[in-house]
Amino acid sequence: MSTLPRRQFLHTIAAGAATLAVGANAQTTSPMSQKSDGMNYAPQGKPNPVVKPGEFVFAAAHLDHGHINGQCNGLIEAGATLKWVYEPDAAKLAAFQKAYPTAKAARSLEEILADAEVKLVAAAAIPNLRGPLGCKVMQAGKDYFTDKTPFTTLDQLAEAKRVVAATGRKYMVYYSERLHVESAMFATDLVQQGAIGRVIQVLGLGPHREGTGRPAWFYERAKYGGILCDIGSHQFEQFLTFSGATDATVQHAAVGNYAHPDHPEFEDFGEANLLGNNGATNYVRIDWFTPPGLSTWGDGRMIILGEKGYIELRKYVDVGRDKKGDNVYIVDQQGERYLNVQGQVGFRFFGELILDCLNRTEKAMTQAHAFKAAELCLKAQAAAKKIA
Repeated sequence: MSTLPRRQFLHTIAAGAATLAVGANAQTTSPMSQKSDGMNYAPQGKPNPVVKPGEFVFAAAHLDHGHINGQCNGLIEAGATLKWVYEPDAAKLAAFQKAYPTAKAARSLEEILADAEVKLVAAAAIPNLRGPLGCKVMQAGKDYFTDKTPFTTLDQLAEAKRVVAATGRKYMVYYSERLHVESAMFATDLVQQGAIGRVIQVLGLGPHREGTGRPAWFYERAKYGGILCDIGSHQFEQFLTFSGATDATVQHAAVGNYAHPDHPEFEDFGEANLLGNNGATNYVRIDWFTPPGLSTWGDGRMIILGEKGYIELRKYVDVGRDKKGDNVYIVDQQGERYLNVQGQVGFRFFGELILDCLNRTEKAMTQAHAFKAAELCLKAQAAAKKIA
């Protein structure tokens, strides 16, 4: 299958060609190592380095969430060199070093922060610790790349903004449900190039599988932040991206605990409506009710409605039809089309992030965007009515 520059997306799709338009920096990705466990879901792609070996050195720290593997995979595939890892838990440390043998175990976080060669620290700490950790990293002169959700309180967000302003360092966030999903990155290009016209509404469904073996903090409200704060952060980031809104207000928010009486602080359902400052609207539903019969950890879907058409993403599976993810459905004035973009788009965010850190640019994601998505999930959580 041939590849075309992004500027040819619209021409190719409008013509109904069989050829799939993908990014100029496309890469062929390998099948996911596993899709049943969302906590340890770590996409892998073909190496597509933007720097030479040793040119961009990073460290990993606080491996409390399995997303750290996806963060590291993306950076390494883009050419980064993983030099250090810091993790107090011996079992987690051993498993990580088995997967990433180049990472030397640090005796403390301070040992990493004292290494002038390290340019960025990637971390997936317990959510309520992510903000303070990021400030410490930035104050040491390093950029910071955290798993979502980046904060659990508005005070943490305010402090991170202050430290970013004072240090000039980056506080980047792994909003993986767009950045590490090929169909979502494909849709990003389509929407930004006007394939469906002005976006009116974004509908996001983010069901997740709870599975077994979750740590105690997963069920403690003060530590995970609430369902809209946690997995809702993915959805609000996507709304801002696809709609082009730079701010939004929370029109409605609700959370519930329908099926976890043994964990009274846990929320297994959440929903929210946003109104963007450009008039676009957003509805999100997130939950922990993925049944065992589904072949993947969650049937993540998104419908992006524009004035001239709409796009539906079936990100991880096409239920009852095909177990492949990255399914894109497009309906516009030319007709109806289905595309599977798995292995065709790649994960360009990571290379762009590396170059942003080196050049002090903002191509991968602006700091304002990363912080605004975090702010919206915190505000939605604070406004949520408890319905169960």
